[in-house]
Amino acid sequence: MAKTFRKKKSAPTKERKSPKKEGSFGISAAQLELICGVFFLIISLVMLIAFVSYLFTGEADQDLVQKNFRTAIENSSKKAENSLGVLGAFISHYFIFKWFGYAAFGLIPIIFLSAFRLVFQQDLFEVNLNRFAKGSIFYVLFISIFLGYFVFQFNLGEGEISGGIGYQLNKSLSHLMGWGSILLIVLVLFLWLVFFHGLTQIDDYFLKKSDKEEEGETVNEVTPRVEPTVVEKEVEETLPVVKEPDSLPAKPFDGGIAFSVENFEKEEEPVKKVEEEIALEVAEKENSFLIEDNDDNKDLEEFGPYDPKLDLSSYMYPPISLLADHSGMSGGKVSQEELEANKINIVETMKNFSIGISSIKATIGPTVTLYEIVPEAGVRISKIKNLEDDIALNLAALGIRIIAPMPGKGTIGIEVPNKNREMVSVKSVFGGEKFQNCKYELPIVLGKTIANEIFISDLAKMPHLMMAGATGQGKSVGINVILASLLYKKHPSEVKFVMVDPKKVELSLFNKIERHFLATLPNAEDAIITDTKKVIYTLNSLCIEMDNRYNLLKDAGVRNIREYNAKFTKRKLNPEKGNRYLPYIVLVIDELADLMMTAGKEVEQPIARLAQLARAIGIHLIVATQRPSVNVITGLIKANFPARISFKVTAKVDSRTILDTGGADQLVGNGDMLLSMGSDMVRLQCPFVDTPEIESICDYIGEQRGYESAYMLPEFFGDDEPDILDFDPTQLDVMFDDAARVLVTFQQGSTSLIQRKMKLGYNRAGRIIDQLEGAGIVGPFEGSKAREVLVKDMTHLEEVLRGLKREK
Repeated sequence: MAKTFRKKKSAPTKERKSPKKEGSFGISAAQLELICGVFFLIISLVMLIAFVSYLFTGEADQDLVQKNFRTAIENSSKKAENSLGVLGAFISHYFIFKWFGYAAFGLIPIIFLSAFRLVFQQDLFEVNLNRFAKGSIFYVLFISIFLGYFVFQFNLGEGEISGGIGYQLNKSLSHLMGWGSILLIVLVLFLWLVFFHGLTQIDDYFLKKSDKEEEGETVNEVTPRVEPTVVEKEVEETLPVVKEPDSLPAKPFDGGIAFSVENFEKEEEPVKKVEEEIALEVAEKENSFLIEDNDDNKDLEEFGPYDPKLDLSSYMYPPISLLADHSGMSGGKVSQEELEANKINIVETMKNFSIGISSIKATIGPTVTLYEIVPEAGVRISKIKNLEDDIALNLAALGIRIIAPMPGKGTIGIEVPNKNREMVSVKSVFGGEKFQNCKYELPIVLGKTIANEIFISDLAKMPHLMMAGATGQGKSVGINVILASLLYKKHPSEVKFVMVDPKKVELSLFNKIERHFLATLPNAEDAIITDTKKVIYTLNSLCIEMDNRYNLLKDAGVRNIREYNAKFTKRKLNPEKGNRYLPYIVLVIDELADLMMTAGKEVEQPIARLAQLARAIGIHLIVATQRPSVNVITGLIKANFPARISFKVTAKVDSRTILDTGGADQLVGNGDMLLSMGSDMVRLQCPFVDTPEIESICDYIGEQRGYESAYMLPEFFGDDEPDILDFDPTQLDVMFDDAARVLVTFQQGSTSLIQRKMKLGYNRAGRIIDQLEGAGIVGPFEGSKAREVLVKDMTHLEEVLRGLKREK
């Protein structure tokens, strides 16, 4: 008989079952959609075959379709020539001859795409189906009417060209307006283009740009990418960043170089109104587990899936109102004069070195403006890359960076820092739709791109992140933004942090969330690890945790943590056999250089091992250092960190160490950074979050009810492993005898077994297991394996226990 272990409940709760929408005949909505979808797929196929067949057999079937449908069916002597018989002849006759003419073919894609969506719950093409349907119906009618005008005027006879609708409507219009009815038809098309397609300027289609320049007009369009052999002869001067464009008249420059500006600056996404108290919706069911695996998963049917959040069901996520708005600290916008001056300097510098330019396009970002240039044919890229210092001298700007060529483009990029830089507030980022609706496993905000787009990555897929940067360039702020991202998006049951802070002050604020989000060693005095020896123990403890988790995955027959947790929540894994819900663990090391200096290989080896193996079981590393030298970021560590961030560094060699390329030495500081992910390199502006904001977030979380203690990592003793020679039988725990009987009964020497069977905490269970080792009942610690039980039966155990009592 199956046994169950259930948590006690204070009051009976009703089981919540997902409502099943059914129609009057017991058909669910999904089934109804599938039936309708298949039906309309068949309809579209029938129409297609009938219409195509009509093109060849329409005249032959005219005698048949002139009768009513019932008569045509009963008249077996007259056979329809249409491929679909009488039905096909009548369908095509009405749709083509009677109604729409050849334009009727335009109805088939509408029916087919709608049916495809109903059957497969997705669109066949990336189109707005509703808009496509409206447009198609209009053009079916319009083409019928438009063709009907010529059919009527030239007396071609009513038929399949325009259909009956087009012909009869033009007959009425001709009586009303004569040949002028075509003007009304064209007017209808014009109004449709204006209101449906957003047409705003007719001269865009009929006038040349040179005509508009003579009239003093400004061309407002984006210059397309130009091949190196094409030279444009216009100058484009519209700059959307200027508040008063009329005060700065456009001036053509050089006559042969096209200059366009793209300002991707968008209005700040409205910060969502997040209530001060946001309660999680909690399913009304209790946590219970099935002891036996072969009970056909009845617990899932009875109690529903296991919800790890129920232990802290009242937990409230931090509200956006805890964050400050730093937009007032930003500088002004990029002016037209600045853009024009930079353009002229770039062109002049290139001209001085005999480098011709076809066009320039400027993209304005929060920190830098990217000028994309198209060189004339025959210019060597290496020649432009060597001009980095000369361009910086002419622009009188620090942090010039040349990207030659731009990945995926036929251009060369020159990044020029803005004189007035925009501060990216973390409040505007966290309050935006992109972050609020993000569904990543471990979403982390990294910053804003040059195009002013929020850049969010999934740490679970990175799978580890290395950060470097000189002192004061934004590295600690970047770590705080990453941690705050996870605190705003994840429940305490879903993620745990292991924080290593050799500087002792950078991560100290997170002590307040110890019982919610932190993981630590048993008996640790402080959840934030600052002592080098404790760091070594913690890293090795994480390796043990990694091995334990891999054993759980192997026994469960799954490949990664997502599959394991999914199986566990469906109550397919037995907790009495050691299975448990596995939260993600994020190891944060704030200063790797200090650890490598004091511990060296003792730190490098477990970090490298975790980086190599820990991804699948949900342990991810964020490692930061001020000094990215080769003796700190060794090849063994670096090889397993494909995602790397570099803030400003002091030397090019440091940039090459962290990113494998230069560029980080050309950054301008204060959160300006480069993100390298494989072959991709992205320049970002890190959002700014101040220390009081992090303190407010931690206070808000810390004041709520948490777990009894921090998440306990496996014990690791190292050189301090207790000596069994110090075993004192007079100091045995009162639960010692019972614990010994449990281990001998199950023949499994594990701390977790004592915890479960005797309802003890981890620390007390750990002390008892050490005493059992000293008494010779269990063997020594063997890493991830359970200890060997040296006493094989209860008779032998009772003799050992009696001997211990005589020694007291």
